[in-house]
Amino acid sequence: MIRLRLGWFITLLVVVALVGGVAGGTVASHLVQPPAYAAAPRVVVAPPQQGVRSPFVAAIAAVRPAVVNISTVRTVPNPFGPDAFPFPFPFGDIPGIPSGPIYEKGIGSGVIVSADGYILTNAHVVEGAKRLTVTLLDGRTFTGQVVGADPVTDVAVVKIPAAHLPVAQLGSSASVEPGDWAIAIGNPYGLNFTVTVGVISATGRSLPDNPQDPVAFLQTDAAINPGNSGGPLVNTAGQVIGINTAKFANAEGIGFAIPIDTARQIMQQLIATGHVVRPYLGVYVQAVTPALAQGLHLPPGTKGAVVADVAPNSPAAAAGLERGDVILQVNGHRVTDPLGLIAQVRRAKVGSTLVLLVLRNGHTRYITVTVGQMPSGQ
Repeated sequence: MIRLRLGWFITLLVVVALVGGVAGGTVASHLVQPPAYAAAPRVVVAPPQQGVRSPFVAAIAAVRPAVVNISTVRTVPNPFGPDAFPFPFPFGDIPGIPSGPIYEKGIGSGVIVSADGYILTNAHVVEGAKRLTVTLLDGRTFTGQVVGADPVTDVAVVKIPAAHLPVAQLGSSASVEPGDWAIAIGNPYGLNFTVTVGVISATGRSLPDNPQDPVAFLQTDAAINPGNSGGPLVNTAGQVIGINTAKFANAEGIGFAIPIDTARQIMQQLIATGHVVRPYLGVYVQAVTPALAQGLHLPPGTKGAVVADVAPNSPAAAAGLERGDVILQVNGHRVTDPLGLIAQVRRAKVGSTLVLLVLRNGHTRYITVTVGQMPSGQ
């Protein structure tokens, strides 16, 4: 009897174990597979945090109200007009082609520099304009008048009849360095008050088609396109450091701006007198190349500005400068290339004197030049 009961008890334990295993499997399957009616996970949106916005937002907000759209209308020669042929056209006017003047529309940008309506822009934006319309960020429009324009530096000043206008703060370009942030604001292709951002790519640039340009440009990779001309280039403090003026044709990320220190100087003269008095020596210079160094028998490593020609009746001619002279210093400041000489002369005042250290025929000498006024048309 005992043996039978023990066998029955073992059998009972086995059955219980099997049933428990099945039950355990059932419970496990319910734990792995969530029920169909389970709620979707709740998405929590974090509140806005301080400092999330880019550093450009405040700078743009400070300057953008002072940026303007400048629309122009100018007349251009009519290739089919009465003056286009040396003889009367035998069939009269050509149908569909106007015989009178042709009007061309242009668009550019500018920046307000005084609350009473003075606007800084490019000379090429207002060149030849018969009608000039200035549109503000708030939508107001005014007829503008050109106060003065300087094609040499491509700086112009426009005046509108308004008061209590938003004004941009002009900074300084002297301390700008490659890598600094640069913000361009303008009206590219008529897309009004567009903002693009980049960095200062280089300073002291000359344009390839005019290596002796008196402007040492700021180069930037902030997008600059037609319509940006005359608009401000801004730093992250909301200060204007340049006036956008050009881009490399068929290139991306290569734009140029007139340093604000140069633009401010020209602007002040234009507002005061309507024209610019520019210092003038009357020398045409070029860099020291290996071929020139060999031809002039210059010591190895010589750097400076080689006088390629001297204008007749110029201050340089009166002082005795000659072709082949190498200008090494101006008032004790070293000159390593033509741009260095141009920068020194540009800072001089008409009537002041410059002491040049010149290398001629293997010997150095000092030549004193009285700075003159650049003749009109040069």
